[in-house]
Amino acid sequence: MVKLIYTLADHGDDINCCAFSSSLLATCSLDKTIRLYSLSDFTEVPHSPLKFHTYAVHCCCFSPSGHILASCSTDGTTVLWNPHSGQTLSVMEQPSGSPVRVCRFSPDSTCLVSGAADGTVVLWNAQSYKLYRCGSVKDGSLVACAFSPNGSLFVTGSSCGDLTVWDDKMRCLHSEKAHDLGITCCDFSSQPVSDGEQGLQFFRLASCGQDCQIKIWVVSFTHISGFELKYKSTLRGHHAPVLACAFSHNGQMLVSGSVDKSVIVYDTNTENVLHTLTQHTRYVTTCAFAPNVLLLATGSMDKTVNIWQFDMETLFQARSTEDQLKHFTEDWSEDDVSEWLCAQDLKDLVGIFKMNNIDGRELLNLTKESLADDLKIDGYSYEKEAMENWISKKKRTSPMTNLVLPSVVLTPNRTLKMAINRWLETHQK
Repeated sequence: MVKLIYTLADHGDDINCCAFSSSLLATCSLDKTIRLYSLSDFTEVPHSPLKFHTYAVHCCCFSPSGHILASCSTDGTTVLWNPHSGQTLSVMEQPSGSPVRVCRFSPDSTCLVSGAADGTVVLWNAQSYKLYRCGSVKDGSLVACAFSPNGSLFVTGSSCGDLTVWDDKMRCLHSEKAHDLGITCCDFSSQPVSDGEQGLQFFRLASCGQDCQIKIWVVSFTHISGFELKYKSTLRGHHAPVLACAFSHNGQMLVSGSVDKSVIVYDTNTENVLHTLTQHTRYVTTCAFAPNVLLLATGSMDKTVNIWQFDMETLFQARSTEDQLKHFTEDWSEDDVSEWLCAQDLKDLVGIFKMNNIDGRELLNLTKESLADDLKIDGYSYEKEAMENWISKKKRTSPMTNLVLPSVVLTPNRTLKMAINRWLETHQK
């Protein structure tokens, strides 16, 4: 299930973009402002709204480190902000003076790309605030941009429907027609599709457009041949132009927003629809996942931003492969797991998880059955094969106490299992 937990209605005009850092949500609007909200309770921070732009703000994004916020506008500028103080760090003017429609940081936060209505694309040094390289596409406005996860290239999308691939020196590597009626958004998944061959990486790229479609591409990287862009599939869940798409940070879900006023959440592995959200009353223009918790923000021409919370069931629905989930949770400590449970409104499970020493690695191995049983056992540990044999003989009592078992679903003694595994890791080196 997905639950609507907040509706933010502070902007005075259409919402154009929203973006998360680990602690803040940024939203921008035709009303010329950027607003900042704390993720702890979604109250607006004291220095919000941020005001500088003289015309509509089209896009906003955080650097991956979360220390810088960028915004761009019809006024031809891209502004860098300190999101924690509201201080303006730099005002970078598009050389052509054209309205800036999109901006994106590189994965290492050192570079920023800005794309403009006249087709110009600028690569800025995000540390010195100086222009590094400049280029342009042949036709149309630049309205979409995404960096590859390894930072070696970025992709831009134009209103004419072209996807163009650039390297980090601003050399145009490839261009092809992706959407006949124009591209509106594109995004890379941060997680690899598979390990691939040695020296080869595969990543998903999603693009969406005025043709009502979302297209999935597979991009491969190699030190020898550079890159390869291959079309994979088309998602046709919407019946009107698709204005926004974004992958979750663990790569398991893809969300899209449309002129049909709906938001669709897909499982990226099966491409099945997980959820369709229909709360907005006008076109959905933007959507973004939070980096550390299962939260989704969607913005609309109805002047609101909706905050959605996913439950545990969605996590299991989208967990098609353990390898992908490991990138999301494997390094979590027991305290990290507890914080995540609280963020998912599952505080009642914190004590049970702590008692069973559930850290990120152990969380990966949980099943819906063990969660439903609250990790309870009869107080004794048994060899699995022996207990299964006991139950197969239609015995419904505890071998130790002879009391009736409340359930015949076997749940692991995780504390004992972890102790054994850690002893083995220590003594087998």
